Amino acid sequence: MNVYAVDRLSVAIGGESLVEDISFAIAPGACVALVGESGSGKSLTCLTPFGLSVGVATGSAQLGADELCGMDEAVLRPIRARDVGFVFQQPLTALTPHLTVGAQLAEAATQAGGPKPNRAAMATMLEAVGLHQPVERLDQYPHRLSGGQRQRVMIAAAIAHSPRLLVADEPTTALDASLRHEIMDLFDRLRRERGLGILLVSHDLATVRGHADQIIVMRDGHMVEAGPAQNIIAAPQQAYTKDLVAAAPRLDTPRPVLAEPSGHLLFARGVSVQFARPGWRGGRMTAVDGVDLDVATGEAVALVGESGSGKSTLGRAVARLGPCDAGAVSWRGVPMPPRAQMTPTLRRLIQPVFQDPVASLDPRWTVEDTVAEPLKHLMPELDRAERTARVAAALEAVELPSDFANRVPHQLSGGQAQRVAIARALVAEPEMLLLDEATSALDVLVAAQIVALLQRIQRDRGLSILAITHDLPLARLLCHRIAVLEDGQIVEMGEADAIIGNPQHPATQRLVAASRR
Repeated sequence: MNVYAVDRLSVAIGGESLVEDISFAIAPGACVALVGESGSGKSLTCLTPFGLSVGVATGSAQLGADELCGMDEAVLRPIRARDVGFVFQQPLTALTPHLTVGAQLAEAATQAGGPKPNRAAMATMLEAVGLHQPVERLDQYPHRLSGGQRQRVMIAAAIAHSPRLLVADEPTTALDASLRHEIMDLFDRLRRERGLGILLVSHDLATVRGHADQIIVMRDGHMVEAGPAQNIIAAPQQAYTKDLVAAAPRLDTPRPVLAEPSGHLLFARGVSVQFARPGWRGGRMTAVDGVDLDVATGEAVALVGESGSGKSTLGRAVARLGPCDAGAVSWRGVPMPPRAQMTPTLRRLIQPVFQDPVASLDPRWTVEDTVAEPLKHLMPELDRAERTARVAAALEAVELPSDFANRVPHQLSGGQAQRVAIARALVAEPEMLLLDEATSALDVLVAAQIVALLQRIQRDRGLSILAITHDLPLARLLCHRIAVLEDGQIVEMGEADAIIGNPQHPATQRLVAASRR
């Protein structure tokens, strides 16, 4: 008997049909993956039958012998609590920030009316999902954990009540390649040991490969193609599926010709950053430890490494967007002051683009307000007409129509929102962009479009780029050089193809191996 099966499932919101005629079945110990671009209906298909979206599900969705479609919430709630576990995309926001890990595990374990577990039992739960020092973790809060650790805690909570089905909605999107495969290997182990059925939502075909049994490709709420995972990826039949497979960056993807760097731009020597952390080295931990870094004019340099390696902290330190406790940074040979003393003229030189395009935009502001904001602070001499003209030019540069100026963030797709964020970074005419995981929250098709846009902008404007990323194939496509970080230090640095083709340091070798899986 199947753990979960849907037949001709459709989902509507406000009378508008957004998902139509989806069918699949999940046997005990099997994994079915729903893949497709943003807005394809994956999450609605995944969550609506369980009452976790505003949509209305019709057709059939059977969890064992229980028909979920049309079920009253009061009846559905205990079934959901007893038989299903959920793992969501962003573990930091999905976990309760003011509750310890132990408290959240206890809550999850008792949601179906079971007894409250003791500390030993909860430590065993964490150990079962591969979390080190499980007893210590019980007393920690989510913000004290890395992204991979938080995701393991969420998985432990999702299976604490021994469900029959695990629903995982983009569970690896924000993780580096090594962690992505560790989480997927953990899912595989849970399937083998517990007979757990898994419904996986992902836009990452590289991660799905080798882990899902069946793939359902979705577009605009419809099934485009379905079948065994290896067949779908190795020999896709539909044009859209072929586009998805082709858009996923790989280490052997042909690399475009990058503009030739010229001259010297940014020099950083001996950069160190420490953070307060009770119990660590007198109450402080070293996140970046005496790093040297330089970027030439027109050059793109990638900072890559596993979660917690210090790459974001280093990028923010040299761009004067974050703390820098020691070391010197110069721009064209002129020392840059600490971040508190940065003038608008200096601040304009380096502009950031952040990871989550929607979260980085003020939900109340129009696109024009968002893109114009830097001009008010960095070029206060401009009048309103000049600011409007610059906003229009910036939107044109990122290939957005002029009428987008009047939209607000909720009217934008993820890719459109990231284009707005890039326009905001370009509007003050910087000489360098700081890209902090600028494509990791996007599906592969949209991410490929954003990478192509960045390549064109860099080529046309001679911009330098400092790209913080956990995606080694992306770093190779976009950047001239790659710097690999581990424990706050650059352990290897060189031309992108040389680093990937002949990695010397164990940290680099792990990253390359994980990216080739």
